[in-house]
Amino acid sequence: MAEDCANPLLAGWLKEWMDEAKERNSKGYTVYKKAYQSIKACPLAFSHPSEAQQLNGLGPKLCDRLTEKLKQHCEQNGLPMPKKKRKRNRTSEGLPLDTAEAVEAEQSSPVRRKRKTQPYVPKYKSGAYGLIVALGSLDRESNQAIPKPDLIELAQPHCDASYTVPSDPTKFFTAWKSMQTLESKELVCTKGHPTKRYYLSDEGWEVAEGIQASAGGRVVAANKPNQRKSAPTRGLDGSKSVTPEPRKKQSASAAPPQHTQLSGAPAHGAFDHLEVLSISENDWPEPEPEMSFGRPRSGNLGQRPTSSSSSVQDTIILPAGSFEVKMVLDMREVRTTTDRDYISGELKKQGIAPIIRSLPLGDVLWVAEVNPLYANSLKAAIVGEEAGDKVEIVLEHILERKRLDDLISSIKDGRFHEQKFRLHRSGIKNVTYLIEEYSISSERSEKYGDALESAVASMQVVDNFFVKQTSKLDDTIRYLARMTKTLKGLYESKDINVIPAQSFEAEAVSLLLERFRKTSPGRAFGMTFSVFSAMCDKSESMTLRDVYLRMLMCTRGVTGEKAIEIQKIWPTPRALAEAFEGQEKGTARDAMISDRLGSTIPRKKVGKALSTKIAEIWG
Repeated sequence: MAEDCANPLLAGWLKEWMDEAKERNSKGYTVYKKAYQSIKACPLAFSHPSEAQQLNGLGPKLCDRLTEKLKQHCEQNGLPMPKKKRKRNRTSEGLPLDTAEAVEAEQSSPVRRKRKTQPYVPKYKSGAYGLIVALGSLDRESNQAIPKPDLIELAQPHCDASYTVPSDPTKFFTAWKSMQTLESKELVCTKGHPTKRYYLSDEGWEVAEGIQASAGGRVVAANKPNQRKSAPTRGLDGSKSVTPEPRKKQSASAAPPQHTQLSGAPAHGAFDHLEVLSISENDWPEPEPEMSFGRPRSGNLGQRPTSSSSSVQDTIILPAGSFEVKMVLDMREVRTTTDRDYISGELKKQGIAPIIRSLPLGDVLWVAEVNPLYANSLKAAIVGEEAGDKVEIVLEHILERKRLDDLISSIKDGRFHEQKFRLHRSGIKNVTYLIEEYSISSERSEKYGDALESAVASMQVVDNFFVKQTSKLDDTIRYLARMTKTLKGLYESKDINVIPAQSFEAEAVSLLLERFRKTSPGRAFGMTFSVFSAMCDKSESMTLRDVYLRMLMCTRGVTGEKAIEIQKIWPTPRALAEAFEGQEKGTARDAMISDRLGSTIPRKKVGKALSTKIAEIWG
């Protein structure tokens, strides 16, 4: 324990910083650990933290930080601050100088100027920032003061976090906690009892006026959509995130990339060494060349397919102005079981009214809700009946949201690979995988850190998904609102090619849409929500191949790519079982699959251990 050593205060603070660094999975953990072990083992009691520099692992910076911490401790408890011991000057013979000589030597040395303390400036969009901006909008001359509910209502638009709800269900503090900081710095004063009312002090008004003077320049200069070379944003762990480079125009014949690709080693709290792309508020990726939806060369609204050849000319053209883009939110996406309406309520505050329903795939997708006057012309593209007699066209964007703890669980039980496989089969071109930071134990973070790194890198490089990371649920909600507004502006002025339902009977969704996009890269394609639901259903409309692949993927370690390679060699479950029966029990049977797939590319390769596991199940 820290109390058992000669310097319990210093050891306690070092242990506190060490635990915080370990929880954040920070590299500073080893620095604090070394310093903590040194101070704990030292039998000498120090009167000032600067004396600890003689110990291994404690340098000037760390001692300065301990000194600041000791000053705060002394101020809070009304104790005198210990003075730093001066080094005694010695003569060449090693004897100390007399007092007069020491004073003379001290006076002849250059005097260090004290650093001026910087005035307090709250972080942009923080809790303290919102409170000061809100109080700064009051009438100063009349010394106006307002109660907490009114202050929160004024401050919330200027703060990224909520003043009433914690950002994480595991935490207890809201953005209102910043009021303690403002009161301790004497920037905010209170009056009234029992109902407190808040107002700015003279120092608080200086800070508010400074914010008002600089706020306009900050927003305009930093957040212009076309300024791609702005300062890089910070990732969840404080590391710099990569800003996407502007895309170059490509010819219609070229197959343009679907998403921004990984550019460097991927980093995020639990993912050390992993840089995941993070987009600032107005830096949503520009449309791909194939999404510059020009008016189709042929086809009119209500055009019915003349044949089942599945060509672009057989699609039904939904003209611009005949629909409205809306966001569909899965009804299982909730903050907590007791707060199910938080996400939809916050989205409405952002000007987005989501459609809430159960989705067969993904957590958020975007649809074009067709004007009833045009609905009859799309009957050929509907399977069964649309919900509420409204025809909705599923657009080319889908989002899967995962909290960090849920992502770890899905990797452990195999849902992660199965969900990726289904997202590929859905036919939706642009997949966004949103990872939301969540408090997890340091032991769990260390145990699954490598798996998280591999999973995120694989999604970006192999699966071609766009990976977005947010620090809390409120950031996720703002991101969804920005994305919805961007897609409304992108699609509502364009025509959409709706694929008839019978076209899906002959070909798989993803293959059909991939072929259409290659032959007509300048058009937008969509399917009705009823077709999307039928194609993505986990149990209905599944072919033998789909069932077989899912059976193979039930074995831990068999990914979608590996399952497909196995299915290519042994096309049916019976063929695989008979192949095992034809092998002698033992090494030959266990190595049957690894021998056939041992020379493929790494992500499709089946190792000997996995081959043995498959043989135990199927053989």
